[in-house]
Amino acid sequence: MSLLSFLVRALDALDLDDDVNRFVIDRAVKVARGRPHPWTTKHDYISWTGLTDRSWNARLLPAKPYPDVEALGTRRPPLADAAALFARPDTQPQRLCAKSTGLFPAFAQYLTDGFIRTQLSNDDALTDRRRTTSNHEIDMSPLYGRTPAQTRLLRTMSETRGARGRLKSQMIGGEEYPPFLFAADGTIAAPFADAEGKPLLDMPLGLDKAQPAGRATMFAVGGDRVNAAPQTAMMNTLWLREHNRLSARLEADHPDWDDERVFETARNIVIVMFIKIVVEEYINHINTTQFPLQSDPSGAWKAPWNRPNWMTVEFSLLYRWHGLVKETVEWRGATVPGRAMLLDNRPLLGAGLAEAFVQVSANRTSALGLENSASFLLDAEVKAIAQARQNNVAGYNDYRIALGMEPARNFAAIVGTSDEPAEAARLAALAARLQGLYGDVDNVEFYVGLFAERVEKNGPLPELVSAMVAMDAFSQALTNPLLSEHVWGNPNNRRLAFTDMGLAAIDATRNLRDVLLRNSQGLGSGFVGMTRREWQRT
Repeated sequence: MSLLSFLVRALDALDLDDDVNRFVIDRAVKVARGRPHPWTTKHDYISWTGLTDRSWNARLLPAKPYPDVEALGTRRPPLADAAALFARPDTQPQRLCAKSTGLFPAFAQYLTDGFIRTQLSNDDALTDRRRTTSNHEIDMSPLYGRTPAQTRLLRTMSETRGARGRLKSQMIGGEEYPPFLFAADGTIAAPFADAEGKPLLDMPLGLDKAQPAGRATMFAVGGDRVNAAPQTAMMNTLWLREHNRLSARLEADHPDWDDERVFETARNIVIVMFIKIVVEEYINHINTTQFPLQSDPSGAWKAPWNRPNWMTVEFSLLYRWHGLVKETVEWRGATVPGRAMLLDNRPLLGAGLAEAFVQVSANRTSALGLENSASFLLDAEVKAIAQARQNNVAGYNDYRIALGMEPARNFAAIVGTSDEPAEAARLAALAARLQGLYGDVDNVEFYVGLFAERVEKNGPLPELVSAMVAMDAFSQALTNPLLSEHVWGNPNNRRLAFTDMGLAAIDATRNLRDVLLRNSQGLGSGFVGMTRREWQRT
């Protein structure tokens, strides 16, 4: 049981008032040492550049180079053998998650793609898995761009009435979408390229693997991962529509405001609205208790853990939830290979935004864990383990200890047990497999150990992953500058930053479905949610 679960269950007899909410969040964050971190991936030791150059990832624990000396009793299997632990045996169907719909990993990917940004490129020479291109904030960079120059490219930048504050968009089948990145002749569309035709936005990762039809549907957006699949593209489309809807309301309420003020105010509203959903829908879906947590930032204002964000290499690795992705997807009555959904927005454009959300929510996810990854994502597992090794990330038990948990004493303690005979046999075989590869339980790597654990009861995540997600999510979301006591906590400044209309929109938003209802047609009673309607607490 994670510390967060224990704390909330200890309060079963109490109402979840503001004080209890602050207490639970504070204790969830304090499970490990907070920021600022002494170490980064710049060096394996403390250095001035490591402490100041935010283009490197931070570290929760110091680097732990792996000694290649058998006499020390250490053992690390070849990379291919470690990655093979994630492969689903041909004789076994994918294990399914009891709780989550496809909306959960879709939102998780969109969320993390904005601030967990390992320096990747379609050009291998420009890839450095020790470094990051993150702004280290939940700033909606997939929508607005990483840099001011990218933001300007994505805006209309127009003082014309009816266009102020807007993001560029196009209408397809009566619905609003981002503009296409490529022109009909396959070149980058103006104005997203310079005079020589070179891109001015971050190009979609994996572009060389896209089919021509998929390439033609790629959107011009702020993030290089938005076009990875229609599930993430639909998220960006939703928030583009909400931004432009809010801009129209702001312009009507404040006809004297220029384009810049309308845009910046709409962006303020969208960022805080998004953070509210992060806590009140997404984190509450991960939460294994019946008590809903609230996105109240006041508990962070005087907290010792309220420090500037700096993403860690561990946070980047623990969010590789490839195991949630199914081998096949049910889409509008057809079974579609998951691989076919990559780098192709035609399923989104064909369904429309409301129907796309319904279809994603109708799919179950597979269960997070070893021996269950979709075949087309096994290369991603190889790269994740390689990234952890390149960055000298400490071992699995080191992180359990750092988060106040008991270290695993043997391999069976990692994988858990089951009362169901077939599952018990599978877990015993997995424990034996881990022992054969690592020899000693303290040799188990961080990334492998994270997903060797079974998911928590009534939750979609294993214990260590869940605890680290809660710790980082609260300490990074609720410390956003827009939620500081001098902005959100000051009534006058709060109205200046968001307006009465914007505050009412934030207050009326509890989940993604609320935003979708405001920005689509034909949703009706269609189900949109991260938790399966059929799921029951056990």
